[in-house]
Amino acid sequence: DIVPECPNIPEGERVDCFPDAGASQVNCSGYACCWSPLNETNVPWCFFSKNHGYSVVSESKPDNIEAKLTRMDAPSLFGADIKELTFYAEMQTENRLRFKITDASKARFEVPHEHVQSLSDTPNGPLKYRLELIQKPFGLKVWRTTSPEKLLFDTTIGPLVFADQYLQLSAKLPSHNIYGIGEHVHQTFRHDTNWRTWPIFTRDAFPNGGTHNLYGHYPYFTCLEDTSGQSFGVFLMNSNAMEVTIQPAPAVTFRTIGGVLDFYILIGETPEAVVDEFTKLIGRPFIPPYWSLGFQLSRWDYGSLEEVKKVVERNRQAGLPYDVQYTDIDYMENKKIFTYDMDKFAELPQFADYMHDKGQKYIVILDPAVSTGQRINGPYEALERGHAAKVWVTEPDGVTPLLGEVWPGETLFPDYTNQACIDWWVDEISRFHKEVKHDALWIDMNEVANFVKGGIKGCADNKLNYPPFTPRILDDLMYSKTLCMDAKHKWGDHYDVHSLYGYSMVLATDKASKAVFGKSRSMVFTRSSFPGVGKYSGHWLGDNGANWNDIKWAIPGMLEFNLFGIPYIGADICGFFDDSTEELCTRWMQVGAFYPFSRNHNAQGYADQDPAAYGFDSLVVNTSRHYLNIRYTLLPYLYTLFYKAHVNGETVVRPVMHEFYSDSETWAVHKQFMWGAHLLITPVLDPVSEHTHTHTHTKHTLLYDFLWGIKITDRKATINMHLPADKIGLHLRGGGILPVQRPDITTTYSRLHPMGLIVALDDNKVLHLTNLELELGKEYTVNWEVKISVNIDCYPEEDKDQAKCEARGCIWEVRVRRYSIFRPVIFKYNKVETPSGITVDIDRNSEFPSQRSRSRDISKLRVDITYMSGRSLRWKIFDPYNARYEVPVHLDLPATPETDETKREYRVQINDKPFGIQVIRKETNEIIWDSAVPGFTFSDQFLQISTRLPSDYVYGFGETEHPTYKHDLNFHKYGLFAKDQPPGYKLNSYGVHPFYMGLEKSKSAHGVLLLNSNAMDVTFQPTPALTYRTIGGILDFYMVMGPTPEEVVQQYTEMIGRPVLPAYWSLGFQLCRYGYANDTEIADLYRDMKAAKIPYDVQYADIDYMERQMDFTLDQVNFKELPALVDQMRADGMRFIFILDPAIAGNETKGSYPAFDTGIEKDVFIKWPPELSNDIVWGKVWPDYPNVTVDNSLDWDTQVELFRAFAAFPDFFKTSTAEWWGEQIKDYYNNIMKFDGLWIDMNEPASFVHGTVGENCLGNDDLENPPYMPPLSVQNESLRGLNHKTLCMNSEQILASGTRVKHYDVHNLYGWSHTKPTYDALLSTTGKRGVVITRSTYPSSGRWAGHWLGDNYSAWDQLLKSIVGMCLVVLGKISITITGADICGFFNVAEYEMCLRWMQLGAFYPFSRNHNTINMPRQDPVAWGTGFANMSRDVLNIRYTLLPYLYTLMYEAHVHGNTVVRPLLHEFVTDEKTWDIDRQFLWGPALLITPVLEMGVTVVRGYVPKDLWYDYHTVMQGRFVDMDAPLTKINLHVRAGHILPWQKPESNTQYSRLNPLGLIVALNDEGVANGSLFWDDGEGIGEFHLCVCVCVCVCVCLGMGIMRNLMVLISLDVSSSINDLFNPGSLEICENMTFLQSDIICCTALRCFQSEVFSE
Repeated sequence: DIVPECPNIPEGERVDCFPDAGASQVNCSGYACCWSPLNETNVPWCFFSKNHGYSVVSESKPDNIEAKLTRMDAPSLFGADIKELTFYAEMQTENRLRFKITDASKARFEVPHEHVQSLSDTPNGPLKYRLELIQKPFGLKVWRTTSPEKLLFDTTIGPLVFADQYLQLSAKLPSHNIYGIGEHVHQTFRHDTNWRTWPIFTRDAFPNGGTHNLYGHYPYFTCLEDTSGQSFGVFLMNSNAMEVTIQPAPAVTFRTIGGVLDFYILIGETPEAVVDEFTKLIGRPFIPPYWSLGFQLSRWDYGSLEEVKKVVERNRQAGLPYDVQYTDIDYMENKKIFTYDMDKFAELPQFADYMHDKGQKYIVILDPAVSTGQRINGPYEALERGHAAKVWVTEPDGVTPLLGEVWPGETLFPDYTNQACIDWWVDEISRFHKEVKHDALWIDMNEVANFVKGGIKGCADNKLNYPPFTPRILDDLMYSKTLCMDAKHKWGDHYDVHSLYGYSMVLATDKASKAVFGKSRSMVFTRSSFPGVGKYSGHWLGDNGANWNDIKWAIPGMLEFNLFGIPYIGADICGFFDDSTEELCTRWMQVGAFYPFSRNHNAQGYADQDPAAYGFDSLVVNTSRHYLNIRYTLLPYLYTLFYKAHVNGETVVRPVMHEFYSDSETWAVHKQFMWGAHLLITPVLDPVSEHTHTHTHTKHTLLYDFLWGIKITDRKATINMHLPADKIGLHLRGGGILPVQRPDITTTYSRLHPMGLIVALDDNKVLHLTNLELELGKEYTVNWEVKISVNIDCYPEEDKDQAKCEARGCIWEVRVRRYSIFRPVIFKYNKVETPSGITVDIDRNSEFPSQRSRSRDISKLRVDITYMSGRSLRWKIFDPYNARYEVPVHLDLPATPETDETKREYRVQINDKPFGIQVIRKETNEIIWDSAVPGFTFSDQFLQISTRLPSDYVYGFGETEHPTYKHDLNFHKYGLFAKDQPPGYKLNSYGVHPFYMGLEKSKSAHGVLLLNSNAMDVTFQPTPALTYRTIGGILDFYMVMGPTPEEVVQQYTEMIGRPVLPAYWSLGFQLCRYGYANDTEIADLYRDMKAAKIPYDVQYADIDYMERQMDFTLDQVNFKELPALVDQMRADGMRFIFILDPAIAGNETKGSYPAFDTGIEKDVFIKWPPELSNDIVWGKVWPDYPNVTVDNSLDWDTQVELFRAFAAFPDFFKTSTAEWWGEQIKDYYNNIMKFDGLWIDMNEPASFVHGTVGENCLGNDDLENPPYMPPLSVQNESLRGLNHKTLCMNSEQILASGTRVKHYDVHNLYGWSHTKPTYDALLSTTGKRGVVITRSTYPSSGRWAGHWLGDNYSAWDQLLKSIVGMCLVVLGKISITITGADICGFFNVAEYEMCLRWMQLGAFYPFSRNHNTINMPRQDPVAWGTGFANMSRDVLNIRYTLLPYLYTLMYEAHVHGNTVVRPLLHEFVTDEKTWDIDRQFLWGPALLITPVLEMGVTVVRGYVPKDLWYDYHTVMQGRFVDMDAPLTKINLHVRAGHILPWQKPESNTQYSRLNPLGLIVALNDEGVANGSLFWDDGEGIGEFHLCVCVCVCVCVCLGMGIMRNLMVLISLDVSSSINDLFNPGSLEICENMTFLQSDIICCTALRCFQSEVFSE
């Protein structure tokens, strides 16, 4: 009749009142609990009311706390509730609290732990915790005594339940970072807190990924509180069957069915400190013998000793480091322990000696179950002695031995809690060792396992075998696969001690081991365990499977057992059950080489999987040998870690978060692990994977590649590592010293070698010190001196070997992998210096072998160094006697060099041995270019030059996809060759830009351009250094000195040409897709966009609008009404752009296709050289043959062959071609369809056949397949030569000067040559500025066009890569200001959230266009529904509001060379944190954009540089902050001290430009802000109409009385007329305003309105 008092709590805090199945409102009400069903079945529907629990009736507090508890009046859950309880709390140490709750009147079972004892001493120092007792209902809170205090453990979330066979306690925790609880398969290391229940009860079960209970019993977890690293552990000392529920509060609930509640709370400053506290409590881990850290082999059922020896011999012959061999139960006579099969294993007594002869060890298995049968040839003496000593577990009568069934058949079970049994066990092992010598013991089946339920006689129906509540254990039956719960041990009922069986067996076996081996350290290795087992034994993770899941899940298992105090841990390598594939076993041997317990073991009936079984030349053997050699090299380090675990309680295998807890990204890492603090292991855990996503944590530490000693330069949390089939990731942490020893085939031999040290310094170096003869007991100090050299790869081709390397006169070094390096080559030279530069004539040393027989060496070279200006210089290396191709791109260079040395910011030195040029910044004396390194080569088709770099911070080179803006210098190579290649990792794409910007340690910046248009590659290495390899032309370098990043861009664009100023409307939002079926689709889209009121300026048509994809045609069937639609849209203020490809169809009837006919007349198409043929070099692209129906079901190559027309490629270098192209464009505009801009594509040039139709390139094959082939596109395509997907390299083009050149030399200039004629034609045709968008680019393309980032993919990673791409294009390294990626992705199906986040990001691309491909769903803003459309409109309204600011930035880029989109380092180069930032960017100096780049993120972490910033929609400086980012928001911040012009947005820019202008004035601390505005008609050609600079100095803000930290919005309420734009009389809110001749508007007083301020 009790009415439940139900709390109003979140669902995540409900504590289940009906943990059994079948909860209903009726039975819930019967418990006086709260019933509230939900649509989530995992959330408790029946949860505790406030009526349940206990009350404190008395309390005493001497040194500790003792209280009497009385049960509150509430219905019983499972009966037999205990009315009166005793609560006792001991403050055992300053870091350890114990509290115990038990029956006040009757003793209950408690774990008889051999190590855990109550302490008699009081804590030595102040307590790190405070215990608070809550009176009614009873509860307790444990606080960390920090300032302020932190609540760690709060049991008031639920009631205490204490019945005879049901005990429950819940506790709320401070974080979701919960680790531990076992033994189970946890698929992740950090627990899922979404209502997961884990049963704990030792069980012989397979670890196959379920939530069921396994071999060990661990009611223990660690909780990491926050980024401070402060953590605590919770241990319930209880061995009864139980379950633990983890819920979202976050909270845990322990439910156990016996014993007492005996909790230990362990306080630590770090996760490692908690492990220290736990192992102090339960016992420190044992130190395994050194040999046990070697590699080990085993299997169940070798069949005979002869087969065992075959396995041993073949793995010895394979040269594998290998220390231990096992035999499983098949060595026994009929599986009886303490016997051996005298037929198949007759020589087993001598087997240990056989192993010892080669320095190896032998381990045997023992199970606890003893057969009741006799031996073949006589009595079973071990059984008889057991009977005599009465050592067995008994039936409930305490006398009759309980019979079960295990491997040998009917069995008895030793009671290891009985001293008589322990003595018998020690004696039997001693006897057996005398008969069969062995080195250690492996004990199994000790959960305890039984193949019949309970026993041969079955189990009685009583409350022990059928308790009122059964935790969610496997089979839901207490005695399933074990003994009856009422069986008797000396320690008590099996019900209470079941989970202690393995623990008690370990204690007994350890005594036997000590008796047998004396002072020679051995070990015990157990399957079943309990806290404290690690003091005596190791453990393996059980009978896993040969599958990719189990290789993954082994890592969380190892990490957990290190928390549990058992660091000697590992999984069965290659899997126990099932046949292991070679790929799986390869990957498992790699990671298993770093398991503390490294054993390959499999089951009866499956294929052999020891490494040598795969063949001596197999990848399994080779990679196993390689990584086991590394393991053996590092065994001194691993052994030291075990010593530290034994002495200090440290983990051996360590979670990444234990070392990097301040980085929240490490909290859930479970696919990597560490050895101690200094070795990070990153295995490959998935099939057919050569790249793995790995946390490197270089944000917080320095890491080196273990094999190469190369620093990981990427400062991100994650990087992509190239891990082919023979490699895993191994990294050293800077600041550590790892003891090592030369490996050998066993530890017996490796320990005879001298020691060494790997010293991973924290300043970019790894040292290897070898041959250290050390004596035990002595301390040593090691000093060293380091001189770093640069080794340049002499054989960059893939097929390198020692003979080929040395044939080039180079040095072959075998480090960990093959490496060919140059010898220094001596050049003879003559130097002449003048005030304007240096000229050096150099002669090649003829004694040095030629590098490539197919590429003629050029023996005499000239180096011309010109001091172009005080901040720029040029060095040109060329053949002075034979003219070579030079790039015909005009650069704007100073008319006269700088001859005054005092005005130059650099000096140049010539080095002779080896020859090289050094450029030194005078101010800092830093060498910023240093090519005085080996490897300089100049031959006809192979030119190579390398330089040291002043720092690791290099930006630029393109066009290839880079995962980060800053280059990773870890031997990454990028090919540069224009190609129709969608962006992909390291794939050369559309343009070529051999320019980079480097930062120096002084925080200055410089830029370097190599003006060379041949195919090339650039290779970085961590020295740091850079190598260029190009296959033609000359070496023509230009350097600009900065010294700021922004000045580098300004100086660079001053040289190559300032970016074009686009039409104002081209900054509006744009829509396109390849695959519009007809003009009606475009019309409907336009209508829907207008209806949704989404700002939108430009509509495109892709090749669909053409007749059969032919330029300058219109599809009269599907797009007949397009011209009229375009006219209508333009009348509404919209603009239209259509696409043009360069390739012109050549199969049309003469007279029917003027573009081709007039092209033939004017000889505009690329042909063969006259000496080869007079024919056009035909390709195939998009145009179709006339009169064909394309069958799209055919494969691509067949479609190209059958349906694609021959295509001719215009040679845009020729003046006649530019005229012809302009005529076609003008004719189309005047006679077919109007347009406002042009989009030129496929101009790499792309072809769908290789070289030419028929793929037979005429002429010199060394041009098609050069002596050196840079790594272009994917490898198998690189092997096809340079003409893959483009023209034959022997094709001839003719420069405007009349010079004939090979396509081989000018291929990368095709898009560049295409761009200016298109721009000129656009301006000439329309009479307006417009915009050209091109795909293929080269330095100076930005003078005429913008660029989009190509055919990207709809994927989350593309958002970040688009920012990096803009950093390469817009930010000046390619110097094209108008750029952006296809919003929402070109290929693949877009996803809602991703597309929305991309719309937000794309709203801040300078070129903002949503575009996707044919046969994909629409992804324009109105395609997703009203919500998406509204959010798109909101963010585009922000863009349109700020277009006056963006347009001003475009003007400043055009006039001064400033960047538009700007990386943070350009504004804050003195703040080194900005050097790595590529997830944020700026518009100009003043607007910071922080987009969301990952799925599901609602809080984005961004860096706020040291300045005052205002939230656009808080004053923050110089730190990373978390910013709220709901789906509706992109974070924008305005920088103090700046003025941003703005304008009210409209549906397009024609209307928005009619609105008044305004200013956003973000005042700095001095009350000052500066800015500028450029304004004109937005599309005029020639002189610009008006430029206004605005400076607002605020002295007094009327009515507010404050000057600091304001952002002021000013409306300039005037008409849009240029003449009236700044009419002082119309400025209603500015008083005393004067319009000065200098075009500066000054306000001495402003009526101010304070915006939301981003402040702390």
